[in-house]
Amino acid sequence: MVADDDTDIRELVEFKLTSLGHEVVAVHDGSAAVDACRDQLPDLVVLDVMMPGMSGLDAARALRAVDETATVPIIMLTARAHESDIEQGFSAGADDYLVKPFSPRELAARVAALLARSRA
Repeated sequence: MVADDDTDIRELVEFKLTSLGHEVVAVHDGSAAVDACRDQLPDLVVLDVMMPGMSGLDAARALRAVDETATVPIIMLTARAHESDIEQGFSAGADDYLVKPFSPRELAARVAALLARSRA
């Protein structure tokens, strides 16, 4: 699951992850991400923080609040790079935090690491 209101970023993440064999559902905001996760439980969620409507932080909190999605790994992928922003991301339930601009290879490595830990 990838949620980002920036079409270029969303398509880049989707392309990178699908090229590595992952099935990706891409949406444009936090509420669509929460709805999609409830419809079909993902192995991992990538959330932008700043999105219209429901932010990535609120989406992470909503996912953590429901038993079915409480343990799904979450990566925050955002331009918000201040220490307080990162703290907020982890407080909302993120398992990892990656700052834009980002390396698609680094994102792929972080996704692989989180999936390996969640399946262990």
